[in-house]
Amino acid sequence: MRGRIPSLVTLKYERMLASPFGFFRGAVAVMAADLAAMPNTGIISQICGDAHVRNLGAYAAPDGRLIFDINDFDETCTAPFEWDLKRMATSLVLAGRENGQKQSACRDAVHILALHYRRLATALARMPVIELARYQVHRLERVTPVSDALQKAKRETPLSTLSRLTVEDKAHKEGAERHRFRKEPPLLTPLPPAQSRAVLASFARYRNSLTPERRRFLDQYVPVDVAFKVVGTGSVGLRDYLVYLEGNGESDPLFLQVKEEPGSAYAPYLTVHGASHAATHQGQRVVEGQHAMQWQSDPFLGWTTIAHRDYLVRQLNDHKASVDLEELRGGGLAEYAAVCGELLARGHARSGDVHLITGYLGTGSSQDKFDGALGEFAEAYADQTEADWRALVASRKAAPPPEGQTPVPAAK
Repeated sequence: MRGRIPSLVTLKYERMLASPFGFFRGAVAVMAADLAAMPNTGIISQICGDAHVRNLGAYAAPDGRLIFDINDFDETCTAPFEWDLKRMATSLVLAGRENGQKQSACRDAVHILALHYRRLATALARMPVIELARYQVHRLERVTPVSDALQKAKRETPLSTLSRLTVEDKAHKEGAERHRFRKEPPLLTPLPPAQSRAVLASFARYRNSLTPERRRFLDQYVPVDVAFKVVGTGSVGLRDYLVYLEGNGESDPLFLQVKEEPGSAYAPYLTVHGASHAATHQGQRVVEGQHAMQWQSDPFLGWTTIAHRDYLVRQLNDHKASVDLEELRGGGLAEYAAVCGELLARGHARSGDVHLITGYLGTGSSQDKFDGALGEFAEAYADQTEADWRALVASRKAAPPPEGQTPVPAAK
């Protein structure tokens, strides 16, 4: 919690208390320390770092098409490739347990994750480099949880975000109605003028992080309002700002998220494992990791600095949507596990040495050993996560929130 906003630390704990999966989302630093203490392959790749079932999602590509991919890179770094697989596999087990799935169904989901990772990695290793760079994971719309996320993403337009996050300011001096951010503390709080100016002043550096043609489009938007917003579970307590801009009138809103990036939780352990964590700017680290692993990225993805803290800048809710745990009931867990395996394989092949990875995975019985080992790890680490969650629940009962502070519901 070091460096986080003290008044929001209780909120972060409340979201982690909601369930073992909620704890898992907020405890990347715990798993990073655990993974670093274990043997690893020594095969270094760009990793997502926080690979779990809810950190894949739909979003709008620069050409307007909706795509589904890994979509959270706050913890990205170069590290042993299997750390992503271990975290994703554990999340499948936890998601299955939360939905009441049998142990055998959770184990099968992990095996499907490993199988589809291996198959696609092998195929990508045989492709010409340019074909690998262009490769898209197909059949996504036929996978029910992904199809549902894409349908939700279609409805998440800039205008729907405008309606949800703002209210009309009828007292606007020029006589025209202008929207302003809602007041919903502590989750959404408009900033006073001095703090707003500090956020907007950082846009000069942010603009320089964009390519020239994207700077031109950004320049056509005018800032209207700035707010502080609480997001996610792992990020609660970090500084997160929203900037509402208008382009071609009020019907052309753009919402940019300016999100503090304190550094990957894996960074303290990477030199031990032959990887590098010498990021000069943490926002830039995230952007470069995202570009390395994603097939297409947000056109307004960039970075900046405010008061000596590093920030990532990206669009907020521009046709973005993720998979809810409830959608992974029944056969949805296995269907989704296959997609998770393929997207991780493509991300690692784009950013690492897929030949080394497939050489390690091997053929025949060695593949069975890998699948079995990943399944055993996922079940054991899910057990450990549940034990850690119970310990957190017990500790919070022993030390209740300060008087007047009420529990906050888990993030949807």
